[in-house]
Amino acid sequence: MRFVHIADMHFDVPFTSLNIRPDLCEKRRLEQRSVLKKVIEYVKKENIEYLFISGDLYEHSYIRKTTIDYINNLFKEIPQTKIFISPGNHDPYTKDSFYDMYDFSENVYIFRNSRIEKYEDENVNIFGMAFTDFYLNSSPLERISIPFSNKLNILLAHLDLNGVNDKNGFSYNPVLESKLVSLGFDYCAIGHIHKKYLNRKDRICYPGSTIALGFDEQDKHGMIVGNITKENCEIEFVELDERSFQEIELDVSNIFSKEELVEKVRDLEFEDNNVYKISLIGKRNIEIDEREIARLVNNYNILKIKDNSTINIDIEELAKQENLIGYFVREVINRYNNGLCTEDELQKAIEIVLNAM
Repeated sequence: MRFVHIADMHFDVPFTSLNIRPDLCEKRRLEQRSVLKKVIEYVKKENIEYLFISGDLYEHSYIRKTTIDYINNLFKEIPQTKIFISPGNHDPYTKDSFYDMYDFSENVYIFRNSRIEKYEDENVNIFGMAFTDFYLNSSPLERISIPFSNKLNILLAHLDLNGVNDKNGFSYNPVLESKLVSLGFDYCAIGHIHKKYLNRKDRICYPGSTIALGFDEQDKHGMIVGNITKENCEIEFVELDERSFQEIELDVSNIFSKEELVEKVRDLEFEDNNVYKISLIGKRNIEIDEREIARLVNNYNILKIKDNSTINIDIEELAKQENLIGYFVREVINRYNNGLCTEDELQKAIEIVLNAM
């Protein structure tokens, strides 16, 4: 059985991290389309039997009908390929979703329920489910078993492997990996995590997001291509995204002027098609205005400059001063010695006061 597995395309996502560059937001949306077209061209060229889409194909709150039309027209180009979609937490199957209202191509099968469904094909049983809301706190996978079959058993689901509740107490179909292994699927085509994860031994895979959506996604992005039988499992990751988000750290400890800092940033190496965040680290000896430095550097590839450095201070020497600063530093040190604040909080408090004064 030959298949392609993708997830987390997030069509029409606002790209809020790129708002400083509206032109790049538009380019990124066009690149989303281009990458899906690459997937379809590969499926077409290689006569792939199945295309699995493990959720978050689009953004429910932002998706436009024209984008759905584009996606569906691509699906129509591969009529011999069976396409299965497991809606996720960003594109749940709801009564106001395009999954419910839109007439997709005949070769597209969309799972509609938060309980596990089984689609029986000639040589394959495909088990799948859908988010029907933006959260799913308990997984239906905790309550199923797979009946014995000589057919391949495939799971298609959007889930949080070994997941925990978020800060609001919600979760996204959390499943222990050990539980998933114990179920005995011949391949688990899962989505939700934007970083690729290929467990070839247990046949459990995240393809990651198909293109990078921000600086927290610096891994490679693309699709999984598989060829499996009961006995063998061949899985390959194919990179598709031609643009990446990179973070570069620059130590400012030995920089003593704004002009020197600008020159150091300009001297960094950049690749034309990538975008960068410059993270300033170390002990700074000058005041740093991130926006001013970005303006003076004037490099199209640099999207953000973030000052993560700390002020270069000698706390013991400051505490000896017989002035307002010395008094404040002694008070903060006293709180630290009494366990009322951490070392980081001590450093930050002194830094804020020094900057203010």
